[in-house]
Amino acid sequence: MFDKPQKSYTDILGKTNRIVEGTTLEGNIISQADFRLDGHLIGNFTSKGRLVIGPAGSITGDVHCKTADIEGRFNGKIEVTDLLSIRSKASITGETVVGKLSVEPGADFSASCVMRSGIKNLSDGQSGEKTA
Repeated sequence: MFDKPQKSYTDILGKTNRIVEGTTLEGNIISQADFRLDGHLIGNFTSKGRLVIGPAGSITGDVHCKTADIEGRFNGKIEVTDLLSIRSKASITGETVVGKLSVEPGADFSASCVMRSGIKNLSDGQSGEKTA
């Protein structure tokens, strides 16, 4: 009668998964929670949360997440449904598909970029897709 929907442990504790500097992973990571990577990932990453690649971190592979904040290196295809923030020391190579994009001066952004606003154009029925 008074049952409330149960929250997951990550919602209750507010925890973030973390791979520390000096660690290299080969394989795929799937996470429901936020994730911080200060080590190296060779493989694919999927999350419904936020991905932070620290200054010493790197990913070689494909990434799908809600938001991403990159200070380290990324090589591959990254799909971010909301905001991709690229910091001044970051190096991005490959393809990006984003909702919003923020690039600080000094960043190495050598990637193709498709921006998806998710808003339909009323005049022609096409989705709001832009290329940069």
